[in-house]
Amino acid sequence: MSTTTTGKATARPPREHDDVRWLTADEQRAWRAYRDGTARLLDVLAHELEEDSGLSLGEYEVLVRLSEAPQRTLRMSELAGELAHSRSRLTHTVRRMESAGLVERAPCLEDARGVNCTMTETGWRRLVDAAPSHVESVRRHLVDVLTPAQMQALGDAMAAVGAALQAGCAQAEAAAEASGR
Repeated sequence: MSTTTTGKATARPPREHDDVRWLTADEQRAWRAYRDGTARLLDVLAHELEEDSGLSLGEYEVLVRLSEAPQRTLRMSELAGELAHSRSRLTHTVRRMESAGLVERAPCLEDARGVNCTMTETGWRRLVDAAPSHVESVRRHLVDVLTPAQMQALGDAMAAVGAALQAGCAQAEAAAEASGR
């Protein structure tokens, strides 16, 4: 942003960036509201979950995804894709969870290069114990704050963003593979 002689910020950025599609005032307000609301929501959800169950949001999400899978088992690559985490970040989280007895890793029988992650009975019990208070926290801080129409619009909007980003990642991976990287 540039400033006027009175020191006030102008809506027009410096000329060297004329090719940038700058956000309108309404878009900027919406972006900041989304960014700030999301950060605050995730902070409070993480704090309450950790306080109530000793699980991080990342650990909880791993357990949820495994609980929904056949035999409570997913390949690590599949789990990373479902959680939108990098493989290295997921590996770190799963290693910590494995040390706590919540999950086990084993080579994939169908593909020796793959690794499966399976929820243990201890992991299942932790998830069952943690879920009621976490769901109540999500309800109290998000679902009950919004109207049903707002909640639907939020879900639709984030599904569109997620799909666009996932498609972009798939295109980048295909391009990298085609170029031999």
